[in-house]
Amino acid sequence: MKQIPILPMISIACSLVLSSCGDLSSTAFKSESGGIHTRSVSKSWSASKFSPISTISDRNGFHPGSVSESVAKKSKSFKKDKHGMPTYPDSVRSRIVRTTAYSHEENEVGAPWRKNAIGTYLKYGQVRSAAADWSRYPVGTKFKIKGLPHTYIVDDYGSALVGTNTIDIYHPNLSSMRRWGTRPAEISVIQWGDWDRTLNILAGRTKYPHTRKMYYAAKAKVSSGNVARN
Repeated sequence: MKQIPILPMISIACSLVLSSCGDLSSTAFKSESGGIHTRSVSKSWSASKFSPISTISDRNGFHPGSVSESVAKKSKSFKKDKHGMPTYPDSVRSRIVRTTAYSHEENEVGAPWRKNAIGTYLKYGQVRSAAADWSRYPVGTKFKIKGLPHTYIVDDYGSALVGTNTIDIYHPNLSSMRRWGTRPAEISVIQWGDWDRTLNILAGRTKYPHTRKMYYAAKAKVSSGNVARN
């Protein structure tokens, strides 16, 4: 009887197990106090495989809604970030974004518990907190996610978000955070935040690399006049 090499079989089995577990990456972010923390985010969704017109759903059957065909088509004409997501001008309020999730229950060392980057408490009611790069979504920006009744407000940021169009959605517990995972969503910006307030806050935090990068990017954007002011 012909001998079957054991090592290749083990390698194939390991590959199958790893592929079924999904891709986990360590996402670093910095709290208001400046402490660096890491957490694992499930990359169950890939921008390269996403069909913008399809229904957004996960294995639990939860979905914010479907992405409009017109919004999907329009997104193709814009420059992409490192995650393959479009970078929109402020004049475009209906957009497709990559969303992730976070929770204060992750208990990162040095994290300000339920406090956000502006020093108030993270929200999870009819109005809910979100984190983003403030040079793209200034503090106080309000938006809706298609298919969900809540209003989201950008009152937080994270170092892993800087330089991307990703929006991190706050969840009050780990199970809710994990259900959300990483997914694309169609959002509508209903009110742009305050650029002056954004610059004032970030100006005092430029000793940290990620906040310094946001500050100068926001300052350049405001100086160019290419910002929306409600």
